Amino acid sequence: MVYDIIVIGAGPAGLTSAIYGRRANKKVLVLEAKSYGGQIINTLDIENYPAEEHISGFDFATKLYNQAKNLGAEIVFEKAVEVNDLGKEKEIKTTKNNYKTKTVIIATGSENRKLGLPNENELIGKGISYCATCDGAFYKKKIVAVVGGGNTALEDALYLSNIANKVYLIHRRDKFRAEEKVVELIKEKDNIELLYNSNITKLISNEKLEKIEITSNDGNIKTINIDGLFVAVGRIPENQNFAKLVELDENGYIVANENCHTNIEGIFVAGDNRTKTVRQLVTATSDGANAATSAIKYINDNKNN
Repeated sequence: MVYDIIVIGAGPAGLTSAIYGRRANKKVLVLEAKSYGGQIINTLDIENYPAEEHISGFDFATKLYNQAKNLGAEIVFEKAVEVNDLGKEKEIKTTKNNYKTKTVIIATGSENRKLGLPNENELIGKGISYCATCDGAFYKKKIVAVVGGGNTALEDALYLSNIANKVYLIHRRDKFRAEEKVVELIKEKDNIELLYNSNITKLISNEKLEKIEITSNDGNIKTINIDGLFVAVGRIPENQNFAKLVELDENGYIVANENCHTNIEGIFVAGDNRTKTVRQLVTATSDGANAATSAIKYINDNKNN
């Protein structure tokens, strides 16, 4: 059997691709290595998605999953380990099977680079977040900390300074990597305290995060009380299995513009694993629609070739 579209990844981008593919009456297979939903399932309350004032990430993902299934998308929980370009057809190898398809949409997303501290995973959604614009509103008039030294970390701190009473900005070096203009804005904020040459070495919790231990590069240790910690130390795109096939940028993201074409005909990309500026739920679903539309056009244009 040759599918019209195989989607690798069952997060918001991948499931949206499947929905659009099935609505165009294409044979669609979705391959997912873990569980459907991607990172959004860790979000307790989504408030910034159009027409959904409040919905949990798990409920949102489940609605997407059921919608794709009800439209007839085949969803298989197998990890894709290799994609081969055979010309008019593509071959995808998983840990269990081989599949043939006319087009591929890579929607494997990216994962947040973590601090690597004990109980970090358990505290996600219980005081630890990797998205200030997603979760910042939960910390109105509270005390928060941001860790990181790039544009994302500093922009998160600026954003949170308009919500929280106090923001600690923690960076392991003596100078930020962010743009100088952003650094100047940070220094103008009265409620942002800068902690240079420092690392978070311990997370202290009682069901939820309550304190963090900070160790300076010269060995001094102090503990501060916080309500929330926002980690912005980079992201890791899940493109390792496709590095030999499609073009990646210097950070490992698949190179593509808004139509989601890669450098290989018939292979498309959607979601957080592609080059883009904004990585949010709404842009992931937008990518899914764009990638599927591009794949459908490619199939239709090559129908008689």
